[in-house]
Amino acid sequence: MKPTLRLKRNPRRDQYTYRVTWSAEDGEHVGLCAEFPSLSWLASTPETALTGIRKIVRAAVKDMEAAGEPAPVPLAVKRYSGAFRVRIPPDVHRSLAVQAAEQGVSLNRLASAKLSS
Repeated sequence: MKPTLRLKRNPRRDQYTYRVTWSAEDGEHVGLCAEFPSLSWLASTPETALTGIRKIVRAAVKDMEAAGEPAPVPLAVKRYSGAFRVRIPPDVHRSLAVQAAEQGVSLNRLASAKLSS
């Protein structure tokens, strides 16, 4: 049986978070990647903007790997604990605590509901 050669491929390259939006300032569609906020690609069509941003992200990841730098972890595969701290002014904290008490729910549940809507 002949041994097969398997190429080591970085699975992260195609798992990044992309968005295409219209730029009124530039008069073109702009392709963006959340994990690489300094990169963008302008194009006349949304499809071309997406193709362009994906191409430069691949090039950036390749350059980072060649330099021994870690590429950003894609948001889609990153693990989230479900908890984070938010600093708010004391009067807002008090107001939310009153609302939670009046609704008969915990402050966490009230804040989660407000953030979800």
